[in-house]
Amino acid sequence: MIKAIIFDVGGVLLRTEDLSPREKWAKRYGMGVWDFASAVFDSDEANRATVGLATEGEAWLAAQQRFNVPQAEMDQFRIDFFAGDRWDESLLDWIISLRGRYRTAILSNAWGGARKFLMSHTKVMAAFEQLIISAEEGVRKPQGEIYRRAVQRLSVLPHEAVFVDDVLENVEAAKQVGLEAVQFNVGVDVRGWLKGLDVF
Repeated sequence: MIKAIIFDVGGVLLRTEDLSPREKWAKRYGMGVWDFASAVFDSDEANRATVGLATEGEAWLAAQQRFNVPQAEMDQFRIDFFAGDRWDESLLDWIISLRGRYRTAILSNAWGGARKFLMSHTKVMAAFEQLIISAEEGVRKPQGEIYRRAVQRLSVLPHEAVFVDDVLENVEAAKQVGLEAVQFNVGVDVRGWLKGLDVF
């Protein structure tokens, strides 16, 4: 019996749907928009920040140095980087409707400021009872330990939990721990897949 449903954030609940704010910076540096995004998220300092070994500020400083962004432009750089992100409000509403019947959690590879950001969104707080954030845990997906911590926080066994993520490696790792898991992309019928598991 499925008792808990666990969601990733970036690429699932929160998706970059308007690329234009990032594109203006990517063009400035002669890069594709996704290569630009990877350069920010995949620096050594960014990866260290994801497991709490560096601060969010240090991750942004690495990006500033990588792109030689003038200090006077750095605030706008940070604003524009996330300006095209949009919450999937319909998906959040649906998860809210599951509360009381299922335990719910977010499991996210994210920097240290993620909890404050997530808690600022009313629907996120209504939808999820647990926020498991890699920077706070010191481990990240696809390491098995972070999935085990997620189900422990929800007081369920691995086979009683479902995990939804857009990254296949993270989905496969969750399955190795014993969770049911599905890779999300726009158009995937998550609700229908869960019905196939007799979740409802």
